[in-house]
Amino acid sequence: MSEITTVGVLGCGLMGSGIAQTAAASGFQTIVREVSDALNAKGKGAITGSLNKLVEKGKLESAVRDATLGRLRFTTKVTDLKDADIVVEAVSEDLDLKNALWKELDGLCRPATIFASNTSSLTIAAMAAVTKRPDRFVGLHFFNPVPLMKLVEVVRTVTTSAETFDRAFAFAQRLGKEPVAAKDNSGFVVNLLLVPYLLDAIRALEHGVASAPDIDKAMQLGCGYPMGPFVLLDFVGLDTTYKIAEIMFAEYREARYAPPPLLKRMVLAGYYGKKSGKGFYDYSTTPPTLSNLGL
Repeated sequence: MSEITTVGVLGCGLMGSGIAQTAAASGFQTIVREVSDALNAKGKGAITGSLNKLVEKGKLESAVRDATLGRLRFTTKVTDLKDADIVVEAVSEDLDLKNALWKELDGLCRPATIFASNTSSLTIAAMAAVTKRPDRFVGLHFFNPVPLMKLVEVVRTVTTSAETFDRAFAFAQRLGKEPVAAKDNSGFVVNLLLVPYLLDAIRALEHGVASAPDIDKAMQLGCGYPMGPFVLLDFVGLDTTYKIAEIMFAEYREARYAPPPLLKRMVLAGYYGKKSGKGFYDYSTTPPTLSNLGL
């Protein structure tokens, strides 16, 4: 079983930059690929800012920050990932886009290289099938923000070898994470349970059960959740939730995964949550106020 020393990361957005930071901070040489220098610069800026905050809070020594940044390399060329021992993909939830990258990498990387997708809703089998290494393909589903969230779902599909799964599981542990083993079903463990809960909260709001702030408060104080469903939806992104729900509904054909009409209307209106400035709450004010959704 060869040791993983070099990590390739496809994508340097919110999740990709977090995965890259975590890998570099854990001592791995990390190569990050984005489609443009501008996106690489944005991702590098996010990583640098995250590390600087830790230094300012006294949680990280400046020398450790500098060493972490020194283990990161950014590129726009997929070919630069050819020598990675593991490639973690964190691009958009678009199967065609992911598979085009996997096909290209399959012809570039060494036979022993592990392919891992950070997908939150697509099945790993749908990606492994387009490569000649389905036995070396796993899911590694991280959670946002990656440097802080301890959980990683390590997903084993029907073709994943025992050796590959064990190497991926050990890799997650070397990143300082708490991995759990999951089967290759859409949504894995967390989203399989979380998405219906979030969609049910939207349906409850549509049906006038209570206001969004009261539903949030009820779930926080009644169930001990750190945040209510509408605050969480705004944090995750309503567009992201909508896309995940559509994928899971197509997989299971169960009504509980179907996006409610209100969610679709909000996405069409550009109400994506915190990242767009407005979702169930309006973030143009401090503290945020309730958005007018015409209910």
